[in-house]
Amino acid sequence: MGKGGMSQGGAEEVRDGEEENMAVWLVGINSLKIQPFKLPSPGPHDVRVRMKAVGICGSDVHYLKTMRCADFIVKEPMVIGHECAGIIEEVGSEVKTLLPGDRVALEPGISCWRCNLCKEGRYNLCPEMKFFATPPVHGSLANQVVHPADLCFKLPDNVSLEEGAMCEPLSVGVHACRRANVGPETNVLVMGAGPIGLVTMLAARAFGAPRIVIVDVDDHRLSVAKELGADGIAKVSTNIQDVAEEVVQIHKAMGARVDVSFDCAGFDKTMSTALSATCPGGKVCLVGMGHSEMTVPLTPAAAREVDVIGIFRYKNTWPLCLEFIRSGKIDVKPLITHRFGFSQKEVEEAFETSARGGNAIKVMFNL
Repeated sequence: MGKGGMSQGGAEEVRDGEEENMAVWLVGINSLKIQPFKLPSPGPHDVRVRMKAVGICGSDVHYLKTMRCADFIVKEPMVIGHECAGIIEEVGSEVKTLLPGDRVALEPGISCWRCNLCKEGRYNLCPEMKFFATPPVHGSLANQVVHPADLCFKLPDNVSLEEGAMCEPLSVGVHACRRANVGPETNVLVMGAGPIGLVTMLAARAFGAPRIVIVDVDDHRLSVAKELGADGIAKVSTNIQDVAEEVVQIHKAMGARVDVSFDCAGFDKTMSTALSATCPGGKVCLVGMGHSEMTVPLTPAAAREVDVIGIFRYKNTWPLCLEFIRSGKIDVKPLITHRFGFSQKEVEEAFETSARGGNAIKVMFNL
């Protein structure tokens, strides 16, 4: 298995005295196995990283339950995981910025750097992107991985490896806030208080949003959002007929106009609510991808010049995420609710815990 996890020849055999690299493989629906994972030697600009903290993402659970996520289909066994941090074990001959022993957070996507989108700086949209645990690319829930050095970001001394792994989900919120131009004069509505909704809320606060209201169907998630600093909360239903009434409820909770709404769920109901609640001239940013197609009141929103913005993953977010965490502007530690080790039993329990939801926000492996 080569850099970026693509299947290729030339993988390194285990030398005498070396431990065998093991990884969590998705081998079928609801079937995960810890099996050997051969790595290449690092290229001149690569590093070999010993994984220490790996979080479970909703996309990992989708792959486990259905062997697909959106248009990405798992056709052969795949190493899972992409939210990760670890310790450098080996550096390539041309790597000047990292040394063995450095603690790093890994940005999981390797773009081509040759296409127009990459050259324009929008490398997250690169059609040749090789992204951890997105078929056919293997992920990072393994003892070790090989990765480009420029996608490994050194952790400040006061940032833990778990916090480093949390830079990946936090990056989604940071990128969304950048796309929507959130600032000190932007009142923010967040639809959905799951992990991505919560990191989007934290990012919006760090960007200076003076007032944030978060909406969900679940009382426990709303209580967590309140503890993490939401100014207002609103419990809603799943019934599309309730949108008008709930918009009134949201406006009351906000106590001011809604300048930017983030739909972190991506359903007809949540997007309809966001479009209806946002003020004339405001923005709605679609973050969640619950449905690939939606029926929403787009014409009334357009008549109020509400801009609809999409996001896909992130770009150039790790340095800012690490600075937010280092400085204390964002505390991601309360989001980590469950921790598991690296054994077959614990891997299965961890994914079951994440899939169940309930009081689980972020489930983290400590390797």
